[in-house]
Amino acid sequence: MVFSVILAGGTGNRMGNTDKPKQFLTIKDKPIIIHTIEKFLSQPKFEKIIVLTPQMWIDHTNHIISKYIGEREKVVVIAGGDTRNETIMNSVAYIEENYALDDDTIIVTHDSVRPFVTHRIIEDNIKAVEVYGACDTVIPATDTIVESVDGNIISAIPERKNMYQGQTPQSFKAKKLRDIYLSLTDKERDILTDAAKILVMKGHDVHLVTGETYNIKITYPYDLKIARSLLEEEEND
Repeated sequence: MVFSVILAGGTGNRMGNTDKPKQFLTIKDKPIIIHTIEKFLSQPKFEKIIVLTPQMWIDHTNHIISKYIGEREKVVVIAGGDTRNETIMNSVAYIEENYALDDDTIIVTHDSVRPFVTHRIIEDNIKAVEVYGACDTVIPATDTIVESVDGNIISAIPERKNMYQGQTPQSFKAKKLRDIYLSLTDKERDILTDAAKILVMKGHDVHLVTGETYNIKITYPYDLKIARSLLEEEEND
């Protein structure tokens, strides 16, 4: 079975002066998270769309899903964890409790604030994870990447042709991801930045899926302006 996991656990501190997490801000008459969920509802391969939010926002999330989407049979809202990867583990626990979690169970994890993911990207993730067991959506880096260990002096300048910018979805065989995560030490978990690193740290391959430059993550106020422009382009196409 294939499950969509929408990560909406962030509090949106970088968005500035707002009284709600960024995923609930409105663009084009709908909350950002609704635009994102709708992209996954259009993919029939998903058994369930699991939306993970802070506990205090579960009722609100259920309310707006009912208001803007209506269909509730395929969408469930549960509490996220204290970190991104704990949130993903909560989704795996939900699957194990309510469905059969086996070696072929797939999760397609996606940021709730990336509403411009395409059907092609989602489909490519499902195909890649079926073959390779794990994949990450990326685009080639267009700027030179500069590394600085101490934040003051350049430590290295990697070759740009080998550099990519990570996006989401990130997709995995759920049981394998869970088992490797549980094998990590506390120190290893502390340095995780995303779920793909769980596998990379332990020497497992993560296949690359080509993303899109407009598959942006809405993080800062400026991103909202870009998102509104992109939605206007979608409507005019």
